[in-house]
Amino acid sequence: MSKKHLEIISVGDVVIDDFIQLAEDQAWTYTDESGRKVLAMEFGTKLPFVDRDVVYSVGNAANAAVAFTRLGLSTGFATNVGDDQYGRDIVTTLKKQGVETNLVRVNPGQNSNYHFVLRYKSERTILIKHKNYDYEWPKLHGDQIPKWIYFSSVSEFALDYHDLVCDWLDENPDVKMAFQPGTFQMEAGTERLKRVYQRSEVLVLNREEAAFVGGGNHEDVHDLINKLHELGPRIVVVTDGPAGAYASDGENRWKMPLYPDPKEPVDRTGAGDAFASTFVAQLAKGNTLEGALQWAPINSMSVCQAVGAQAGLLSEDDLEDWLQKAPEWYKPERF
Repeated sequence: MSKKHLEIISVGDVVIDDFIQLAEDQAWTYTDESGRKVLAMEFGTKLPFVDRDVVYSVGNAANAAVAFTRLGLSTGFATNVGDDQYGRDIVTTLKKQGVETNLVRVNPGQNSNYHFVLRYKSERTILIKHKNYDYEWPKLHGDQIPKWIYFSSVSEFALDYHDLVCDWLDENPDVKMAFQPGTFQMEAGTERLKRVYQRSEVLVLNREEAAFVGGGNHEDVHDLINKLHELGPRIVVVTDGPAGAYASDGENRWKMPLYPDPKEPVDRTGAGDAFASTFVAQLAKGNTLEGALQWAPINSMSVCQAVGAQAGLLSEDDLEDWLQKAPEWYKPERF
């Protein structure tokens, strides 16, 4: 168990991302007849690539854990790894980032999650495969209980794990939970994860995810937010790409623009994680809803200036510097 009091525990899977930068003259994209954007390469041949970069200890929850530590929160990470060298590398990397690793569970005889990321220009396509771990929620008591937990992506094999987390939250009603659901959690449906949505202090989704999860009208942000509030969360955040983000506490609704890019984005991997975790970190530190909205896009912008989801994550001092340099129009507005 943790050796120090934790302010927040990030919960979810951790992976190693193997980034492969595709040559722009060896691949292309197009939109198929069903409206899907497709990455294409010549089939059955050898294709030169530009570069390769292996990034350890990533994934929605891992990215959030690193963001929290850089923002000054004592952070634990409840996750699973295999008992292979990759698992040891993951734990070592987390420790170097300042994340408490006593809640990392090593699974005997299992391999760690390893994904491949095909980078084409500033976008990416990720080849994923999640291991079937034996998910167990640690029994935290007394000084081990944090103020917040941040629950994000786990595999399709971990549905019962959500019940364990909710059982513990029922026993600890003062703990606040932020929920940033991953693909399999969204596909599980709101009825199966009803307790998770109802117990959430904060729910963060992008616009497409919000429509899928809540069933609201994609073209009507108010309807999207209304439908998500009906699931139970007190605060709803909907990110909307170039249009910025929206947030609601049930009474007040705010729209926040993106922070202007200092130069062309390098890689958008982890931008959503940076936004969500920074927003939650500011709430955990006592900031207001609109104040947290001003901080979140800055970290998202910074992450896009480097390869991978963590290299660009900022400290609180650096975020403050960027905020001081923000243009006059960079502020939340009611909508």
